[in-house]
Amino acid sequence: MRSGNEPVTARSPLRLRFWLSLWGLIWAAAGTAVFSLAGRPGWAAACGALALLAAADLIVVRHHIHQGAHYQPGPDVPPYEPPRRG
Repeated sequence: MRSGNEPVTARSPLRLRFWLSLWGLIWAAAGTAVFSLAGRPGWAAACGALALLAAADLIVVRHHIHQGAHYQPGPDVPPYEPPRRG
């Protein structure tokens, strides 16, 4: 719902989420490799699961970034009144 007080320069956090997911993927993959070499299969599996989760998030974020901007009402469209609680 549009309340009318959104900042004009609001940006999507998708690029930040992309880089944080990539950072997590790198660390989780490194943890999987290190724990596998150290003979700790439980920790290696946990890091592997985390790496899969980060990879899935990267795919979703990349898809949303490639979709491009979606329609947002311009300044000529009057804001909607927020619902009154009460």
